[in-house]
Amino acid sequence: MVDLFIWLFSFFILVALLIILVYQLICLADLEFDYINPYDSSSRINKVVLPEFILEGFLCFFYLLTGHWVMSLLCAPYLYYNVRLYTRKQHLVDVTEIFNLLHWEKKKRLFKLTYVVILLFFAVFWMIYSALEDD
Repeated sequence: MVDLFIWLFSFFILVALLIILVYQLICLADLEFDYINPYDSSSRINKVVLPEFILEGFLCFFYLLTGHWVMSLLCAPYLYYNVRLYTRKQHLVDVTEIFNLLHWEKKKRLFKLTYVVILLFFAVFWMIYSALEDD
């Protein structure tokens, strides 16, 4: 039963990551269609970048601490990418360069979104497996 709650908790963390990434994509799309100015768009995106990194890092270590090695290994490339961006100080969106990098920023977040959706499918699978195994 504890395993089921672990998967349920990780499911909610992954949904929170999805919401953060969709929010970033919406801000970039609003900027692309000129509904919002570059300063507001970049400040909104920059406010949620660190919570995204912290949530992903917490999820990876949560899987590691609970003994779900496969899911921890699946989270590791995303965590490595986030740590690499943070250490190179490339994690924040620059106001002056946002129009030049708009296509790249959208592509990067779409890739992250796809990766999190794949992790979510694995988490749902293991959650259902754990629920059926308890019966």
